[in-house]
Amino acid sequence: MQNLIFPLGWAHYLAGGVLIGAGVALLFVLTGRVGGMSTVYSSTWSFVSRAAFFQQARFLDSRGWRLVYALGLVLGAALYWWGWGTGHASGAAGSTAVPVWQLLLGGLLVGYGARRANGCTSGHGICGLGSLQLPSLVAVLTFMATAFLTANAVLALTGSR
Repeated sequence: MQNLIFPLGWAHYLAGGVLIGAGVALLFVLTGRVGGMSTVYSSTWSFVSRAAFFQQARFLDSRGWRLVYALGLVLGAALYWWGWGTGHASGAAGSTAVPVWQLLLGGLLVGYGARRANGCTSGHGICGLGSLQLPSLVAVLTFMATAFLTANAVLALTGSR
């Protein structure tokens, strides 16, 4: 059963969870800031959009460190991939049949939706639940129920995953 759920092993999932938890805890302890990615999304848009929403002081004042934070997440994943991963984008764990434009569009839509929902899975799931926030529990349960329903709908409609 374990091989079905974790076909590539479980240790890297555990290590990732511990590192993410330690990282957001360290960010909060040292700065008092929450490391949710939907605010990173909005503060990054403040560089290119002059829309009033993106020009709020809370985005402008924090966009520098948030951009470094996001870059650290990308670089950390790249370092893992280079050091312990396959090192190339082939095989079941490193490839997808989804076109790049769809991945980019999906990322933009998820970022927009998370911002409209006033938070994302990282903000609510890691930081909010970690600080025992009831709205975060409701948000995470909603995220998970939506994911389960969507995955099952795709499976039922297409017959594949």
